[in-house]
Amino acid sequence: MDFEHSAKVERLRAQLGDFMRFYVEPANHDWHRIVAAGHYPLELIERLKSRAFSENLWNLFLPGLRDDEPGQRLSNVEYAPLAEIMGRVHWAPEIFNCNAPDTGNMELLHLAATPQQRAAWLDPLLIGEIRSCFAMSEPDTASSDARNIRTTMIRDGDHYVINGRKWFITGPLHPHCRLAIVMGITNPDLELGSAERHSMMLVPIDTPGIEIVRNIPIMHYHSPEGHCELLFRDVRVPAENLLGVEGQGFKLAQQRLGPGRVHHCMRTIGQCELALELMCERALERRAFGAHLSEFGNLRDWIAQSRLEIDQARLLVMQAAHRMDRHGNAAARVDVSAIKVVAAQLQTRVVDRAMQVFGAMGLSPDTPLSYLWTWGRAMRYLDGPDEVHLNVVSRAELAKAKTRIGGNAAHFVPPERATTPIKPGRG
Repeated sequence: MDFEHSAKVERLRAQLGDFMRFYVEPANHDWHRIVAAGHYPLELIERLKSRAFSENLWNLFLPGLRDDEPGQRLSNVEYAPLAEIMGRVHWAPEIFNCNAPDTGNMELLHLAATPQQRAAWLDPLLIGEIRSCFAMSEPDTASSDARNIRTTMIRDGDHYVINGRKWFITGPLHPHCRLAIVMGITNPDLELGSAERHSMMLVPIDTPGIEIVRNIPIMHYHSPEGHCELLFRDVRVPAENLLGVEGQGFKLAQQRLGPGRVHHCMRTIGQCELALELMCERALERRAFGAHLSEFGNLRDWIAQSRLEIDQARLLVMQAAHRMDRHGNAAARVDVSAIKVVAAQLQTRVVDRAMQVFGAMGLSPDTPLSYLWTWGRAMRYLDGPDEVHLNVVSRAELAKAKTRIGGNAAHFVPPERATTPIKPGRG
């Protein structure tokens, strides 16, 4: 692949970088102050969204945009470096209508929505008028295998009736959240473990029977838009709210995750770049035992290792994005699993080093480091735990090995030659 960005992407990188520097970063203090007071900073967000929309820094992530839909229609490779820039301020993606889980939900609706569903939900999402959430994981089952999900969505005449419990659902407390895309069982009579038991349903968040039980802290951090536990108790929705075909929910879920993982990983790389910059500045300014921290050999090793690891991770993510663009999401499945593991573990390593350089301040809210470490640790579960993705990679390697068993025989020394003593000669 060509590692040079196109002229269009370079222009957008410069434009986005300026927007972050002149508008988003100066608003960061106010964002945290408002959140600390227990409110969602909606006025601040909407003001910045309006400016981003007017500058066409909007819907940067969706290559399948139609001509009548706002956005840049960028490929995964083109969007990846922009996601890295946005990731430096964790709340920034919403400004550009590029925030999860809305990005993945817009992709799903683009893929499978009927014209009526597009008008009701996709169009308002594309212009940033509403927000949405994606309700899949559950507390009572191992949701890393989506086929285990137990929430039921049973047909009853012209409606489906939903019963179940979801948790760690991002976004229900956002003031503009209007829609939950819910994953559940529509075909309970099929064999347990069948990928065709599950479907997706479009459920207005204010439908009677939905209860937001709590906003679950992640490592003691409360997200203002919520990582919520939701209870669905006899929730009735019209049958036309089914997304796609009944029994294809698992397939839709797999299609949703590929680009979204690239987005997550590139935002992570942006946060690691920020952590490395902070680490270097602190090392140059702080003195201990008669010398600047930058003069200590072990700390210089941390800086070097961080640079190497960030650049390696970026190349791996770009390779996954390139493969998705060229061959489709399914062809990049192993690559996407690989970057998910690499990026999450990268973030905890790099940020941990930066925290160590900052000392006690690194544990406090005076820097973004403790939050960034928390997010990196959470990423080892989000969109599937490390172990699931490592299994995907190892299965692929073993499958390749099966096709070439015996093919490497020429690289082994025959036993008789390996045991024959070598006689001294004249050289």
